[in-house]
Amino acid sequence: MNELTIRQEMCEIGRRVYERGMVAANDGNFSVKLSDKEFLCTPTGVSKGFMTPECICRIDGEGKLLEENGVYKPSSEMKMHMRVYRERPDVQAVVHAHPPYATTFAAAGIPLEKPVLAEAVLTLGRVPVAGYGTPSTKEVPDAVAQYLPFYDAMLLANHGALAYGSSLMNAYYKMESLEFYARILYQTHCLGAVRELSAKQVEDIYEIRKKSGMPGRHPATHPEAVRTP
Repeated sequence: MNELTIRQEMCEIGRRVYERGMVAANDGNFSVKLSDKEFLCTPTGVSKGFMTPECICRIDGEGKLLEENGVYKPSSEMKMHMRVYRERPDVQAVVHAHPPYATTFAAAGIPLEKPVLAEAVLTLGRVPVAGYGTPSTKEVPDAVAQYLPFYDAMLLANHGALAYGSSLMNAYYKMESLEFYARILYQTHCLGAVRELSAKQVEDIYEIRKKSGMPGRHPATHPEAVRTP
């Protein structure tokens, strides 16, 4: 895709995130890697549901503007995004949002680890909770770092959720899957009956993932994955 097409896609994903209630007001941010030294990112102080291509900022690997962009400035959360790109060279896009069910688990400090959905086991495996860090500081990238080699999505304690992947659409889909998983897990708890898949059933799903060659990091291919303390 050329740069204009990527900017347009970022605006489309922004509308999806906003309309699905995954962010409120000006919350959330996402980015796309153009090269090892250039990235596009969403601007601070702008609702993700109302962005236009000219709002998107071009930044370097430190999160600094490469060219003036009118009143638009990059999100202060780019420190977290840049840490993802440094630790995971395979990642081409990062999405950070505050989906309600996932953020509820994040606020409670509860990881999404119960195998209640075959699809979630296949695509995500587990979703850990990274420790709390003050937004826009180095504390946040430091908190997520230990989970980056093993997972493609995580909860951010008392903050929200983070997903990343081989494209912006891929990262967004992971965010959707994470929120759906959290919602189903929450609702089963409300019913008072959580019927988990057996260890054998989980291992069978892991084998399907291995044989399919699905990209990304997952407990199926990284059994040493760090669990939330």
